Amino acid sequence: MSGSEASRVPLSELADLLAAGEPLPFKVLDSQGRLLLAAGQHVLNPRQMAALLERGACADAAEVRAVRQARGSSGTAGGAVAVGQRTWFERMEQQVWSLDDLLRAMGREREPTLAQRIAALADEVIALVECHPDAALFLAVRQHDRRFALYALTHALHTATVGLLTARQLGWEAARRQCVVRAALTMNASIIELQARMAEQHEPPGKKQLEQIRAHPHQSAQLLRDCGVEDTAWLAAVEDHHERGGGAGYPRGVAEVGELAHLLRAADVFTAKISPRALRTPLTPQLAARQLFQEEQGGPFAAALIRAVGVYPPGDWVSLKSGEVGVVVHRAEPGRGAVVAALIGPNGKAVPGVPRRDTAQAGFSITGPLGDRAGLPRVLPEQVYGLLEP
Repeated sequence: MSGSEASRVPLSELADLLAAGEPLPFKVLDSQGRLLLAAGQHVLNPRQMAALLERGACADAAEVRAVRQARGSSGTAGGAVAVGQRTWFERMEQQVWSLDDLLRAMGREREPTLAQRIAALADEVIALVECHPDAALFLAVRQHDRRFALYALTHALHTATVGLLTARQLGWEAARRQCVVRAALTMNASIIELQARMAEQHEPPGKKQLEQIRAHPHQSAQLLRDCGVEDTAWLAAVEDHHERGGGAGYPRGVAEVGELAHLLRAADVFTAKISPRALRTPLTPQLAARQLFQEEQGGPFAAALIRAVGVYPPGDWVSLKSGEVGVVVHRAEPGRGAVVAALIGPNGKAVPGVPRRDTAQAGFSITGPLGDRAGLPRVLPEQVYGLLEP
């Protein structure tokens, strides 16, 4: 056992310190030492705990010792806590673990109901995003915890959010919007671990990784077929989500790309550009949108995506005419500018109470996205939205 492994304690040995619905007393890592859950987050139910154990979840031994010492006993039971009504944010976090469960099952099972379970998960994601679309965009833009081990899962959910709202902007009917979300959740089913490794590595992808990347659209579609998916639109969107008109995409280099695959690619590219990686810092939403618009030559999908997320989307840091700095919490609407939670005052100190500013008011208009974002405070979504109900 390596020194780093010896300094970790398997989660399976820490049942006395954990209770469903209670905040975690320490951060939870996977078998590679990558962050899965931060201290203070919740293990919501037994299925999520099973997913953590399957990933070889563990905790830092020093943190475990500190918790035991603070509780005054080496064996104080955490106690069973009834799991009550979850907040919207907790429900969204649960989708990460539900997706993890389903994507892992796709590679090893021939379960007859797996296709229906994936479709049901997509329906729940749609309901949650449509309940609080600005908060869903906030999660996609304000990715604060860099859980690279879960990158494939969070990226899929963020792509589903952006794809769904873009499809709504285009006026697509419910069945097509549903197909976009199903495809977004499963487009990278064959490379979920590869995506995690690439998100945390400090060098460009190697030759073998590039080969896996080029093969993944077909392989992910095949996994869907193997688990019983027969929806040709869903399968085609996954198989062609890296194709580009004129034959410039992969893996087949087709000349014409269907609308579902085209929209999925736009949402995938945009969310990837604004996501943090070890190799690079994320682009601002404005720069990512500008690059997408240029790549698409001003086409309807890029234009619809930009309208859907907003010029200053929720989660984006902006400067105000008042001299304050804050984070956007609601997109602009007719008759109202984007709403910003003011966090830092002109004096550089925290603004008491996190007041909201309507940027349609002249004194609080947005002067632009914040340039230097180094050293900004971590902003939890509950801090600016409160405990949203599902």
